Amino acid sequence: MTMDRPLRYGMVGGGPDAFIGGVHRRAARMDGLATLAAGAFSSDPKKSRQQGRALHLHPERVYPSFEAMAEQEAERPQGERIDFVSITTPNFLHFDVAKAFITRGFHVVCDKPLTMTLDEAETLCRLVDEHDVVFCLTHNYSGYPMVKQARAIVQRGDIGAVRKVVVEYSQGWLATRLEETGQKQAEWRTDPDRAGVGGAIGDIGSHAEHLARYVTGLHMDRLCADVGTVVEGRPLDDDANMLVRYENGARGILHCSQISVGEENNLRLRVYGTDAALDWRQEAPTLLTVKQNGGAEKIYRYGNDYLVEAAQRGTRLPAGHPEAFLGAFANVYANACRTIAARIQGKEPDPLDLDFPTVGDGAIGVHFIHQAVESGSKDAAWVDMTYQPPTA
Repeated sequence: MTMDRPLRYGMVGGGPDAFIGGVHRRAARMDGLATLAAGAFSSDPKKSRQQGRALHLHPERVYPSFEAMAEQEAERPQGERIDFVSITTPNFLHFDVAKAFITRGFHVVCDKPLTMTLDEAETLCRLVDEHDVVFCLTHNYSGYPMVKQARAIVQRGDIGAVRKVVVEYSQGWLATRLEETGQKQAEWRTDPDRAGVGGAIGDIGSHAEHLARYVTGLHMDRLCADVGTVVEGRPLDDDANMLVRYENGARGILHCSQISVGEENNLRLRVYGTDAALDWRQEAPTLLTVKQNGGAEKIYRYGNDYLVEAAQRGTRLPAGHPEAFLGAFANVYANACRTIAARIQGKEPDPLDLDFPTVGDGAIGVHFIHQAVESGSKDAAWVDMTYQPPTA
């Protein structure tokens, strides 16, 4: 569902030298569905104004704090105020920012993980229901067309019943104490006061958990996690290896690491069923492999008309012209924007537009992070993973 104008959005975070804020801005504008109209880009008002000038915003719409932005945007008439807010701050601010905008009736797009604690996550779930707003969490890897194809293959039963799930996310960028060099991303992502209880688990392990759940539809039942801090002196985990039992009895392996030298963003998912298996890698995202015992491998390729509708809708170029990370991110934004547009117009969104991670997915992710850390603190003891968020 689209409108006769682009949605207006405001951004909290994403100031000078920030990484993820720029990614969100590029993704939001890729399909022409949203335009940046306001921002509180930094806790430092000077830096916020600097970023506002760089983005050519009117000075009146560049705010010194997210509180001022939420309050003053809510006072604007419907034809001028922002339609939604994009939250791209470090993790410790997600809850306060989201609450400030939800309670004023604004829709929300928020970077992951949802919050620092499960209580905060569940509070946001209830607030989203109470104020009837759209809430999108940017687990952007679910936006890849071939991930959507993989999901459809599992849902159709093409690989049979799922028996085993292997998902990994390996990086090497924190193999040394990069946080001591002044590198902004390393500083906050290794700081428990700003990142939360999970280091690699919260940063990339949460992506791996969501990817496996999104494709298979399976929730974890139990988990044991060997959680480690390999780089001496670092207060948060930088490597974790987990065994998983899923609700249908399937077994799983999830490992995430930020000290695996030479790895860049090696996110990979393998799902083994009774009849066939599938294999997808984020670093070769336009291909999806399906294989079976004694049979030839089948390769699904991005951009072809034999793909399911959800996968075809997420492509912008003909086959052979690869799209990747930004395109996947933009697919999450596009679905969220079309859903918000439908809500504004009092219409039901297209079911395909509802294909984006929600606040409920965020609560499940926060539960995963805390339970994995707890298991690691108990020498990899098995912990209960059954959980139902207050809203879906």
